[in-house]
Amino acid sequence: MPVCPTCGEDNPARARFCLNCAAPLATPTPAREQRKTVTVLFCDVTGSTELGERRDPETVRVLLANYFDRMKTIVERHGGTVEKFIGDAVMAVFGVPVVHEDDALRAARAAIEMRDVFPELGVEGCIGVTTGEVVTGTEERLATGDAVNVAARLQQAAEPGAVLIGEPTFRLIRDAVEADELDPLVVKGKSEPVPAFRLRAVVGDAGFARRQDVPMVGREREQRLLAAAWERVVTEGSCQLFTILGAAGVGKSRLAAEFLSSLTNALVVRGRCLSYGEGITYWPVVEVVKQLPPTSTDPAATRTIRALVGDEQLVTSSEEIAWAFRAHLEAVAEMRPVVCVFDDLHWGEATFLDLIEHVADLSRDAPILLLCMARPELLDRREGWAGGKVNATNVLLEPLGPDETAQLIDSLAELDDGLRDRIREAAEGNPLYMEEMVALARESGDGEVSVPPTIQALLAARLDQLGLAERGVLERGAVEGRVFHRGAVEALAPEQPPVASSLTALVRKELVRPDRAQLPGENAFRFRHLLIRDAAYDALPKAERAVLHERFAYWLEEHGTTLVELDEVLGHHLEQAYRYGVELGSPNDALALRASERLATAGQRAFVRGDSPGAVVLLTRARAILPAGTRDVMLEIDLSRALFFGGRVADAEALLREAIATATERGDERAALIARLRLSQVTMHADPEGREAEAFELATSAIPIFEATDDDQGLTEGWTVIAYVEHNRCHWAARKEALERAIHHAERSGAEQRAKQLERLLGPSYEFGPIPVEEAVRWFEAEAAVRGREPFYLAGMAHLEAMRGHIEEARVLVAEAVDRSEALGSSVTAALVGATRSDVEMRAGNPAGAEAALRRSCALLEQVGERGWLSSMAAELGLVLCDLGRHDEAEAWAARSRELGASDDVLTQMYCRQVDARIDAHRGNLDDAERLAREAVAMGEPTDMLVDRAGTHVDLAEVLVLAGRREEAAAEIQKALVLFEQKGDRVRVEATLARRAQLA
Repeated sequence: MPVCPTCGEDNPARARFCLNCAAPLATPTPAREQRKTVTVLFCDVTGSTELGERRDPETVRVLLANYFDRMKTIVERHGGTVEKFIGDAVMAVFGVPVVHEDDALRAARAAIEMRDVFPELGVEGCIGVTTGEVVTGTEERLATGDAVNVAARLQQAAEPGAVLIGEPTFRLIRDAVEADELDPLVVKGKSEPVPAFRLRAVVGDAGFARRQDVPMVGREREQRLLAAAWERVVTEGSCQLFTILGAAGVGKSRLAAEFLSSLTNALVVRGRCLSYGEGITYWPVVEVVKQLPPTSTDPAATRTIRALVGDEQLVTSSEEIAWAFRAHLEAVAEMRPVVCVFDDLHWGEATFLDLIEHVADLSRDAPILLLCMARPELLDRREGWAGGKVNATNVLLEPLGPDETAQLIDSLAELDDGLRDRIREAAEGNPLYMEEMVALARESGDGEVSVPPTIQALLAARLDQLGLAERGVLERGAVEGRVFHRGAVEALAPEQPPVASSLTALVRKELVRPDRAQLPGENAFRFRHLLIRDAAYDALPKAERAVLHERFAYWLEEHGTTLVELDEVLGHHLEQAYRYGVELGSPNDALALRASERLATAGQRAFVRGDSPGAVVLLTRARAILPAGTRDVMLEIDLSRALFFGGRVADAEALLREAIATATERGDERAALIARLRLSQVTMHADPEGREAEAFELATSAIPIFEATDDDQGLTEGWTVIAYVEHNRCHWAARKEALERAIHHAERSGAEQRAKQLERLLGPSYEFGPIPVEEAVRWFEAEAAVRGREPFYLAGMAHLEAMRGHIEEARVLVAEAVDRSEALGSSVTAALVGATRSDVEMRAGNPAGAEAALRRSCALLEQVGERGWLSSMAAELGLVLCDLGRHDEAEAWAARSRELGASDDVLTQMYCRQVDARIDAHRGNLDDAERLAREAVAMGEPTDMLVDRAGTHVDLAEVLVLAGRREEAAAEIQKALVLFEQKGDRVRVEATLARRAQLA
């Protein structure tokens, strides 16, 4: 059955031109495999064995032949295709060769009609109907998929004279049918019971009901244009043709309804074009004529109209019918203005469209408004629709804007912010999509947003009616994504005709629109709606998807070298190609390795820019796609870093232990050693007691091993562990030197992303170490060109600006650092940069603000199971609480710090002693306070953390003041001043000078 490439009309096999639009029909092409959502119908005669026993074989043959003929006729009248007869059963598919948005409703109508003719045929029968995704276009059969099996099982479960429909079909047509829900059926071949409904009747024309209680949103300009057209009708007594164009669900009918409700002295009549059926050419005209009052007009016109709406046989022409209809309208309009509404004009026959234009052209002196609604496909059939007419207006309804969308969703239901945002993003301004998604989300009750089957049917039908060339362009564009490039489409379909004309047609049909190209020298296009892209992609068989994804990856590798996200995009397409191959039983290990390599590089880059959760996703995908039996320990080490900073400390540790065990089993001592080095860093945070010494011993023994084999990768990890140990010891200069060695070896090994990761860690050495503030600021400013607005960079700059006394600048920087880290979803990063806010607020003289920041950071670290940094922050919070005079709370936090921290953790132990010293001094235990304060000073002496060392001298000074030893206190203040000045901490220098003056 040839399908018209222009309008999608089914035509008889002998037709050379489309019987609907007269377009030439192409020579039949070989069937092409597609994935489609169709509706499958099974009908079978019950009791056929007993029938054969009671009747003569020849009589039975005639009876069954008549039965098959009637069933086939009914199916085809409703737009279905009979695939085959199986014994006494008829299998039909609605949606092959062309999907229609109402295929499920067509199948239901056919099923009811088939059921009702059983008695007339002298047989009993039962029918099963369901909807689902199948593969079509195969040589073996019309449709292959689970829906075929389920429809057969529903038919077998039905009682004689019953029609059972599956849940997917019921969801599509529930507003147009009467049906009873049954207990789920236990059927052969299905692991779970199958929901079923007994169909009693079809009572409506649409598969879903639109809400009429929602206020009109937006469309002010279109309303003004429509009102202006009506004003001309009334004041000038002229005929106006007004056409509202727009995609399904965009609001054409709602705009018309809003306008019609405002009219007071007008006769409104309506006609609707049908998508299929017999005698539908003048169906809308007949509907309108039946609503018009009788008039006295030309007898010939009256006779023609009477014949049109009745059974009278009259030989006439389309021109005469158009003249008679116009004359009848004009006669009615002499009594009062007429609004003649024609809906779904895109389904109108060519003869009917001629009739409308005839009325618009010749009824110049009659107050008639021809208000038409159509989808953009109308312009494919009539490019010049209403063109050249001074009394015609076409308006195209675009999707609603963001504010209007939000307003409409709020009017539909009260939803939480997350669900509202997800629906807004998915619906993209289409009111029908919003209504259906809100309804589905409320029904499901799980807060998930999925595409309702009604919307899927609309989109699939729209795409299935495209010509092969246009459909091919859409499908290949969908492989690239929401935005696609012309060159990619050409590369993916070299056998297709030039794509320029197809792209132009798709733009005209409101399916795609021009967009800004992401690649130099290319033209780009964007799908008008993400769901259109998904519908086009879903129609591709998986075997074809695999080929196209791989082919696109090769094309992008050559043309996308300027893309920042090239590795991630290439990794995605190679991954898709590989996974579809696996599903179809033909895995390509080389493809998997290429995909893993690209995804791993993208994951490393994400980690460098501070996006730990993003890095986890990419690196996990890179690991998961590796062929069976393949394991990349270095990849797992990278993943452990991302897991750690993403707040999954236990997962990072477990992964490393697993990697060590695997490498050891394989005899890969090198990989096992590198994994142990990384594990030593994690355990310093997860279980810190004694881990510092273990890590240092492991690294110092590993480095010579790697040096002996000139293993730059191993040396990178060895020196990184040394840097971690020096960090724990607060030896900032030594830490910087170790990191620079690690960076040098990473660069030598070609590990560019690893080198960048390590460069990120240099900042704290400038921030906390002996390097003066001004020099540190210059380093950070130089790094800005490379780092951009990375959270750790912003936090480091904030700390330095606070030391310089630029408090407001520091607050802005640290706020941005916190916002960025929280947006990235990295718990550990958010905790660390959040703690910087405490440093800023303390220099601003706001200990309450510092307390809030530290409490937030401590809560984040405790949540993820980190202990190394948490122990220090807990003690630091104790110091802030002492400044606030809340010594009991400070004591509790110091106890918590000692419980968490390792005995060799310098900063934690020093802070704890400072807190205890302040508490003892407050309580009058001055001897204990002095002892603890001097222990803190002694612990800080071997370090080069100038500011924190200065703080121990300040605390000791305050204890000595309380003991009445002011000269000794002044000496400690002087030591603190020297250290603050060496660092260049202007705020603390000024505060210390003021304190020295007080003591003097």
